[in-house]
Order: sequence, then C-alpha cells, then structure tokens
Amino acid sequence: MTGEPSYIDYEVFIDPDFSPASFANSLVVATNNATDTPLDLSTPLSRVLFDLQEIDTHIHTLTTKSALPLLTHTRDQTVAASKILKEADEQIASVSQGYERLEREVLRKWAAAEEARIVTENSLATVRLARAVARCVSLGRQLEGQMAEVSVRANASGSGRTTSPSSALGRDDSRSLERAASTLVSLRRLLSDTSAGEEGYGLDRVKVIWTLKSELLIPSENFVRAKAQQAINRFSLSTASASGRPSAQSSYKQARDTRARLISGVNVLYLLSPPPTKSAQDQGEDFRPELLLSTLQGYIQTTIASSLNNLSRALSMLPTLERTLPDVSACCQDIFALEVALGTIRPPSHPSVPPSSETGTNLLQLLLASLDTSSLPSYFWRSLASSLSGRVQEILYRGGVSARTLRSNRDRLKKEIRDCVLRGSQLPASVAGIEKRSAAESQGDWEREAAVMVSSVIGVLER
Repeated sequence: MTGEPSYIDYEVFIDPDFSPASFANSLVVATNNATDTPLDLSTPLSRVLFDLQEIDTHIHTLTTKSALPLLTHTRDQTVAASKILKEADEQIASVSQGYERLEREVLRKWAAAEEARIVTENSLATVRLARAVARCVSLGRQLEGQMAEVSVRANASGSGRTTSPSSALGRDDSRSLERAASTLVSLRRLLSDTSAGEEGYGLDRVKVIWTLKSELLIPSENFVRAKAQQAINRFSLSTASASGRPSAQSSYKQARDTRARLISGVNVLYLLSPPPTKSAQDQGEDFRPELLLSTLQGYIQTTIASSLNNLSRALSMLPTLERTLPDVSACCQDIFALEVALGTIRPPSHPSVPPSSETGTNLLQLLLASLDTSSLPSYFWRSLASSLSGRVQEILYRGGVSARTLRSNRDRLKKEIRDCVLRGSQLPASVAGIEKRSAAESQGDWEREAAVMVSSVIGVLER
C-alpha cells in the first residue's frame, strides 16, 4: 500500500487525533458555499464512499498478492504453538503429578500431624490449668485450715476457756497468722500470674477460682491484715506490768510475748504489702512495704495525738499533770521499744518480689526515712512539742484560773517536763534481753529534746 501511489491521504486517518466529525465537516465545507441555504450532501457522501471503495480495493489487492506468505506464516505459527502447547501440557502434567505426590506424602501427613499438635497443645494447656487449679484449691484448703486455727485460738483467748497461759496462746496465734500470710501471698502470686506462658494463665476464667477469691481469699486477707495491724496498734511494753506488781519472770514473759506479737504483725504486713509492678521492677526500684509503713506511721501518729490531748488536758487542769506525765513518758518508752525492736527485725523474703528489688536496709531505716527523722523518740518529742505550743497558747488566751496556775508554776513545769522527757527516752523496765542505756548516757542523748519540750510550754508562758 505504501509502494503504490494513492490520492488518499492515509496520514490523516492514522493520526491518533483523527476525528470523524471534524473530517466530515471539512468535506461539507469544501464542497459547498457558506452562503448556500440548502446544503448539498451528495458530493461529500460520494467522496467518502469512493474513498472507502478505494481502500477496499487496496486491501483486496494486498491480500491477494500476500495470501501465500500469510498462509505460510500462519501455518508456522500454528505448528510452533502446537509444539509449545505440547511441551506445556507435559510440564503441567509433571507438576500435577508432583503436587499429588507432595499432597499424598506431605500435606495429608502434615494435616494429621497438625491436628495431633493442636490436640496435644490443648491437652497440655488443660493439664497445666488443672494443675494450677489444683494448686489453688490446695492452697485454699491450707489457708482455710490456718484461718480456722487462728479463729479457734482467738475465740479461746477471748472466752478464757483454755488452761494454757495467755502468753503461749498469743505466740501460737502469731505464728498461725504468719503461716496464713505466707499462704495468702503464695495464692495471690499464683492468681496474678495470668499472662500467656505463666503458671496461672487461664485461672481467671475458672468459676471455682472466682468463688475461692470472693469467699475465702479476700475475707481471709482482710482478717489477717486487721489482726496484724491490731498487734502493732496495741504494742505496749511500758504497760505490760501495769496490773498489780507481777514478778520479774512474769514481766519478762509478757514483754517477750508482746515483742513476739509485734514481730509477727510486722512480718505479716510486710508480706501483705503490695509488690512493685513489673515495670517498676524492670526499672530497678526497691520494694517498699507501704502497708507496713503506713500502719507503723499510724501507730506513732495515734500515740502522739493521744499524748498531746492528755497533756493539753493536764495543763488546763494542773493538779492532774502529775498523773499524766508518767503516761506520756510511757508512750515514748513504747515508741523507743518499737525502734529497738524494728532495728533487730530482718525483713522476711517476699515471694512476689525478686531479691534484686528487696531493699538491703532493715525496717527501722525504712520507717525513719519515711518520717524524715533519725530517731523515733526524737520524732515523738519534737512532734509533740510543735503541737503543744498552740495548745498552751489557747489556755493562756482563755485566761482564768488555768492560765494563772500555769504562769505561777513555771519552775515546777520546767522540771517535771524535763524529767518526763528523760524518763520517756529510756527503754521500759519490762524489756528483757535488750541492752539498756545508762541513765547518764540517756540524759546526755536527750537533753536537746527535753529543752524543746520545755520551750514549747515555758517559752509560751514567758512571752
């Protein structure tokens, strides 16, 4: 078609931007005048039909001349395609046979093995869960027996239906509380390890565990915590021989049992204190027994508040001061005895706290750090003095006989308050087996606290 001349401009028709409407419009405009009202469409239509006929003639001529090469090329392509198809069929058949053999020898066996693996994993998970539930139930039964033992001893102690000495009963009760606290911690730890791969994984979905927690664990933990806090809040060695005049052996036994109950309560609250979170452990934070520290702080603050109220009442009614000051001294002696006892207590190992997170200092250092002081008796007297000045000012502000009596007895108050501080800054006489400081050493150590207490009263009176 390119070798023979032709009046048809093929470049126009093969142009990608060819538009039939534009081409037809150009033919109409070329064969008609712009002023003609009726347009003559026969001429452009004949032109288009003639062009089509010419193109058809060219196509017919080309196919006639090139029929043999076209047929030969088509036959060659068909033969080549047949060979390729045959080879492809053979390869597909080989791949299909290989897949069938792979499916027969591997996939089916893998499917059976995968089913066995799933069954094994589920069975193992069931065994682990059953073992964890069994351990929880075992610990629950153990805790139930320990709580029954504690309750029986507490009821026997309260009703007096026992021939054993009350001191022995107290020691047994304390040991029972410690055993129950240890069981509670073990049970809590097992119930908290519920992440995937841990021992208690899945326990939170077992109904019997929810019953165990709600009906046994929580009530038992509350009871044990209350008993331990009670042992600390009732700690008093200065009043162990207040009733009558018992023998030295009786006083020694009472002091020993009171101290044993204190140590037991401290150990129980240390164990029941919530352990640090895993993120805190990863950051290397030391374990702080917050429950124990808050109870000890509450005991000290309660003792200070009670002493402050009694001393304020005695200053407003000065004749009762002689009976009140020994009670205040006894309160400080209890604080001193608490300090000595805490200094000798080694923190128990907490099952839920790694050794790296347990603090290396003793419990006394933890308490002193939380109170920001170097001595509990010093903290007692200084806290008492800081609040006592305001109470004395109130008495003077009200005036009357109480204010005049205080002003007229300043020298007596100075001596009695100083003696009260020095006497209260010594260990109770009932404490046995603990080395006591000499009187001269005690006075030398506590003269500053005595001066602070005297200044809190006398300083206000001399203004």
